[in-house]
Amino acid sequence: MTADSFLALACASLIAFMFGLVLCFGGYRFFLILLPIWGFFFGLVFGAQSMQMLFGVGFFATVTSWVVGFVAGAVFAVLSYFFYFAAVLLIAGALGYTAAVGLLLAIGLDMGVLVWIVGVVAAVALAFVTIRFNLQKWVIIIATSLLGAGVIFGAFLILFAPHAMVLENPVKTALGQSPLLLITALVVAVLGVIAQVRINRSYTIETYNRVAEV
Repeated sequence: MTADSFLALACASLIAFMFGLVLCFGGYRFFLILLPIWGFFFGLVFGAQSMQMLFGVGFFATVTSWVVGFVAGAVFAVLSYFFYFAAVLLIAGALGYTAAVGLLLAIGLDMGVLVWIVGVVAAVALAFVTIRFNLQKWVIIIATSLLGAGVIFGAFLILFAPHAMVLENPVKTALGQSPLLLITALVVAVLGVIAQVRINRSYTIETYNRVAEV
């Protein structure tokens, strides 16, 4: 790796680290700003993984994979910006998908169709439970803390592992570097939950429909 490419990678990692920090410790307070950004990147990865599982193409290995990822990311970002319930469903779904896939990868399974299907089912289930039992505030706080902690430590992993590997299988990559990384990430996520609960004790996001407001 050349000095210029390492510098560019370091700058990208720093930006990801700062985004993860704000997401982890201020996700609920800045939900309306951060969610479209998160929605785009989650959709980008989810779209590419879906192409990989359904059609057997490599992860971000083809133009089609990139196009599907960008389209999915753009759709998620736009929906979460304009509709509150779409934003809640997205963050709950992202938490369910990421947690289920991460757990299966952590116990030794490889990223495959079965893991992808379980992740999608978990995403739909958690999104349904969140809306059905009015758990939006708690799910947003927990999801942003966990996902933010993941972004923080993913920013460090990018410096030491191939980018595609980190995005495709972050848990396996983290375990390959050091199991302590995952433990530390969970500790940071718990601290994020505690901080957000204390900061937002008397603050609640109002529902919105920006299409109707136009």
